[in-house]
Formats: sequence, structure tokens, C-alpha cells
Amino acid sequence: MSKRVMVRDVAVGGGAPVSIQSMTNVDSRDEKGLIEQIARLKDAGCEIIRIAVPDQESLDVFGSIRNKTDMPLVADIHFDYRLAIGSIKAGADKIRINPGNIGSPERVKAVVDVAKEHGIPIRVGVNSGSLEKDIVAKNNGVTAEGLAESALRNLKLIEDMGYDDLVVSIKSSNVAMNYQAHQIAAAKTEHPFHIGITEAGTVRRGKVKSAAGVGALLLSGIGDTIRVSLTADPCEEVYFAKEILEAIGLRKSKFDIVSCPTCGRTRIDLESLASDVENRLAAMDDLPEGLKIAVMGCVVNGPGEAAEADYGACGGDGKGVIIAQGKVIKTVDEKDIADELIKTIREGK
Repeated sequence: MSKRVMVRDVAVGGGAPVSIQSMTNVDSRDEKGLIEQIARLKDAGCEIIRIAVPDQESLDVFGSIRNKTDMPLVADIHFDYRLAIGSIKAGADKIRINPGNIGSPERVKAVVDVAKEHGIPIRVGVNSGSLEKDIVAKNNGVTAEGLAESALRNLKLIEDMGYDDLVVSIKSSNVAMNYQAHQIAAAKTEHPFHIGITEAGTVRRGKVKSAAGVGALLLSGIGDTIRVSLTADPCEEVYFAKEILEAIGLRKSKFDIVSCPTCGRTRIDLESLASDVENRLAAMDDLPEGLKIAVMGCVVNGPGEAAEADYGACGGDGKGVIIAQGKVIKTVDEKDIADELIKTIREGK
């Protein structure tokens, strides 16, 4: 089990639930825009929000925002150690730095000393796009071994300065390399991991890469907080992160729908039926958490899947059966399947 750090009131590591992060993408000097986006992210279910702090003006805005939200805020710093120190003093709950681009060890130590004074964690970030030149040369390019080596080197640098309140982040856009680097590093450190696939791409492609990369790591026991990186509204990152956690059982979903992919045996419009049921369930405010609903299209796997769900429907030849708690309770016309299934769920039969 990894060590635990606190990002304001959110525990990261040490067996705490995997938390969801995102990063604002409006201009960091736009206070009104940031406040609005932070509120939207909070409503979407984001638990930790990162803000880039590239200059003094954005630092001033960061300090002002800190007084206007109770959300855990992470200051993302590159190159200028003074901005890292300023962000901590302005109330950052965590800072993200890459020690390799902050400057000399003396400058890194100056940041570490202030973080220690204020008792906030440091996320040590390593990215395949900014790997140290000597490590790239040693490995004849960017490799999983090199990424892990860089992460462990930078962790040790700060540990040797007497500070252990750290989160490690290794990011690559290459899913396999990302996975392998984490496997190597996780065997050699107990610090909590912030995981994700960097620069994963557009919503369509990025979701595929993130599901594969983040899901594989979590299923192997690695990952304490996650960010899905998409070229999109950051709220989309939060929604999809929740879906990943629900899909692998790390969070309870409001409901789970099981529906078959259809084949030549299908005799009802299953695609429309399943979508209709899903949309209507999503709109139900009083739906008990964690229900499993099966919407199946033929008699081969349908009855069995529906019987294993809390509620289900299995259709064929213009008809459908409604199943509750493993028992068939009625047969209805195809046009009535959705209505009768929802009615049965509402009645809790």
C-alpha cells in the first residue's frame, strides 16, 4: 500500500478511494473564467483541480481565487522556482513541479523548504516529452526504464532534502510504455501515484487510450489519483474518469446496463430500446444505487443475463419478457418493453 498525503481535505494514497483530478484550461489570468470553470468542475464531480501558474499575474489571480473556493487547488509550475514558492504562500494545497526544469538543486530546495513549512505535498512530475538528456542518451531514446529512472531520481533528490510528502507522476502518450514505466517505479517506491495518459488526444481517441492505460494500471494495483487528459472541456475528463472507476468497480455507479451487441438472431430494435432505457434511468433521481439492468435481444444469452441482473428485459419476434429478481413477471408487446421495464423498476418488484 502506498503512503498517504492530504491535498486539503482529500486523501491520496494509503488505501483512500481513488480521487479524480482535472486541470483548468481557461487563461490563468482570467479570474472570472477560472472561478466559473472551477464551479463547473466541482459540479461534475472533480475532487482536485490544477491550475497553471506561468507568470506573476497568474500567481496574483491564483491567490485571489484561493479565497473564493473551498476546492483543493494544485499550482502547476514549470521553470520558475519563485512562482512555486509564491503559489505555496498564496494557499496552494499542493504544487506540481518537474525538478529537472526548476533549476539548480538549491532552487529545488528553496521550494521544498517552503512546502515543508506549509505542510503541503509536492507532485513530482516526469513526462516523456521532457525527459533528462542524460537519461535519453543512456537508453538511446525515451523508454519505460528511462521514465522510471527519472521519477525515482527526482523523488530521491527531494527525499534527500528531508521531505517525504510526495506524489509521483509518470506520464507518456504511449500506453504500453506508460504501463511498463509504472510497473518498474512502483516496485521501488511507496509514494502515491498520480496516473494518466498524457496528451491522449481528442475525446474519441483519448477515451480509448485513457481507458486502456488508466484502467490497466488501476487493475494492477497502481494509482491513487487520476486525471484523464482530453482535448476537450475539462468536465469531459471528469465524467469519463468516473466512468473508468465505475467500470472496474472502484466506484459504485448509479446503475449498470448490460445489453448485447445484436446479431442475426435479433428480432427487435434493441439499439433504440437500450438507449431509451438508459436515458430514462439516468433521469430518475430516486433510483437505488448500483442496480444492474439487462436489456437483451434474443433467447440465447438473454434470459440468463436478465436473470442475473436486478431487472431485465429480453425481446424477440415483436414481444418481450420483463424479468425481476431472476423471475419472469410478464410478457409484453415490443412497443411496451421500455415502459413496462421502467414501471417494474419503479415499483421495486
